[in-house]
Amino acid sequence: MSDLSEEEAEEEAEAYLGEYDGERNSEGERHGRGKAELPNGDTYEGEYEHSLRNGQGTYRFKTGAYYVGEYLQNKKHGHGTFYYPDGSKYEGSWVDDQRHGYGEYTYANGDTYAGEWFNDNRHGQGTYIYKDTGSMYVGGWVNGIQEGEAELIHLNHRYRGKFLNGTPVGRGKYIFDIGCEQHGEYIQSEEDKGEEEEEEEEPSSLAAPKWKATEITKLIQWMPNVEKAPSPSEGPPAAAAEAAAADGAVKETAADEKNKTQTNEGTDESAEHRDDEPSLHKVSSEVFSPTKDAEEEDEEIRKEGNEEGEEYQGTAHLEDEEESEEAE
Repeated sequence: MSDLSEEEAEEEAEAYLGEYDGERNSEGERHGRGKAELPNGDTYEGEYEHSLRNGQGTYRFKTGAYYVGEYLQNKKHGHGTFYYPDGSKYEGSWVDDQRHGYGEYTYANGDTYAGEWFNDNRHGQGTYIYKDTGSMYVGGWVNGIQEGEAELIHLNHRYRGKFLNGTPVGRGKYIFDIGCEQHGEYIQSEEDKGEEEEEEEEPSSLAAPKWKATEITKLIQWMPNVEKAPSPSEGPPAAAAEAAAADGAVKETAADEKNKTQTNEGTDESAEHRDDEPSLHKVSSEVFSPTKDAEEEDEEIRKEGNEEGEEYQGTAHLEDEEESEEAE
């Protein structure tokens, strides 16, 4: 049983927490912002509450790793980013000092995982990208291992099916970018590796069970769907009839205008570019011109006189011939 007094116990606890420089509450506890150097060589700078790391802070390990994020009662809790000594990094949700919830992990070799976490493991739905090959696993995870429905996507094809313990199992299919699919099944076999295996393929570098193809679909050629625009001559009969009637009306109107124009030109050439006087008024003034009526009357009188003279001369000539015959 320890004989340490309460004051000595507080000093021992303080020594355990390391040296501290920062704010304190009325009870002397670390409270507010401060910086501490722990006995193990780690350092912490951030918020405290009742001598515990609580709130936003940065914890640096003597190994070179460090964490920037939220704390709750001395534990990483909330959103934070952990930088590991090997160069890898996790950014996401933390619960009780563990990766929990959604987070993104960048590994030292360049691979990445973005998805759900549970108790520090990849768990739930997530996407893992292999940097070297560019391949991508999209699907389920259980305790850090690929499991459940998923797609393993490669450069020019993909596999879709179920995974168990990191390997594809059961029925699935390969989908090729050229337009065909290969359906089949992964079978766990105990045959010797030297024995000939029919239609075997390796879906990924992580798993190589025996693949047995059962069906290959035909190529599906893509053709652009271009709709032919109807020509002006084509269309519904009603529309064509209306167009023909409209065309006839236009032609008839043009003919009438042409006749009117010819009449107007013959009547008065000076009125060709005039719009202020209708042509009917000009025609009326010519029809009822008194000078023209007098000239036409004189011309008719002269014609009648000439016709009477010619008739008289013809009659006299016949009478002369008759008298000559009688004298003979």
